[in-house]
Amino acid sequence: MSGGVDSSVAAALLCAQGYQVIGLTMRLWDNPQAGDEGSGCCSPEDIYDARRVAGQLGIPFYVINFRDFFEREVVNYFVDSYLQGRTPNPCIVCNQRLKFDLLLRKARELDARLATGHYAGIQFDAQSNRYLLKKAQDLGKDQSYFLFTMNQEQLSDCVFPLSDIHKAEVRSLAAELGLKSARKPDSQEICFLPNGRYVDFVRQRLGGAGIRPGLILDTRGRVLGTHQGIFAYTVGQRRRLGIASDRPYYVVALNQRLNQVIVGREEELYRPGFVIEEAHWVSGMPPAEGKQVTVKTRYRQTETSARIYLDQPGRVRVKFLSPQKGVVPGQAAVFYQDGTVIGGGWIKD
Repeated sequence: MSGGVDSSVAAALLCAQGYQVIGLTMRLWDNPQAGDEGSGCCSPEDIYDARRVAGQLGIPFYVINFRDFFEREVVNYFVDSYLQGRTPNPCIVCNQRLKFDLLLRKARELDARLATGHYAGIQFDAQSNRYLLKKAQDLGKDQSYFLFTMNQEQLSDCVFPLSDIHKAEVRSLAAELGLKSARKPDSQEICFLPNGRYVDFVRQRLGGAGIRPGLILDTRGRVLGTHQGIFAYTVGQRRRLGIASDRPYYVVALNQRLNQVIVGREEELYRPGFVIEEAHWVSGMPPAEGKQVTVKTRYRQTETSARIYLDQPGRVRVKFLSPQKGVVPGQAAVFYQDGTVIGGGWIKD
């Protein structure tokens, strides 16, 4: 229970279905600039909201302190990724290493399954004897992209009560039940970045260490300017480059080894394909060589058609059926077929 409306309604629905429900909240991060109130998912304020909802539902409630693990596994990963010229996705890593690993272990210790407020579905396919990770009914809120690292064992022990419910209905149900979180706005930010300014956060965490000025070059090697650290740039970025030109430049690559920011025109962002590492297949088995799928390389991106080729264990080549932009090293590429998540991995180049 995060303190938000989705997990609150998920708990309420399970109570109404006759399950014995226990509320668990992870304490992950205390924003030092926000005082006791905090902000963002899993702040002290959100924990208080979750406790109040649990009280309304009449269920036991416990807070589990994962702050040290969260900082080590998620926050440090976030900062290190930017220093390496990659754009991280901490929400996927949090799901992978905390929610569906540590928290699921806690649920199992209680001889329970883990239910969350994610908008996604779990189905058991008798023909393949496998659990399927499906898109949510509400495609506008679907969060299956963030769950591609889940495996068969985890899916068998998890429940997503909101899989067939639209967000508007969730809000309505929360209001009908009088839940304290009914009108609480959705969290739109990374929990440890309440103001959304990752550059300031990374700079503060580094304290000057590892911040190296360098050159901004175009794709032909011409020097166009200087930068104050490649962590402040992401592939696809157009603003705040400090380059005077009659046509806009975009960041097309970050060279961590040479500490260079490479810029080009918008057409230079288009790629025929890319490579992923740490490939994970939800079924436990890789798909057939050259399989045609749809792929998302960003959460809010529209899926596009591609074929996947297995180079070696954990490494996959992806070829678009037509060149696409939005391929950003460090982000997740997630593969779908007929509304089912096949798997995914982390974009290398």
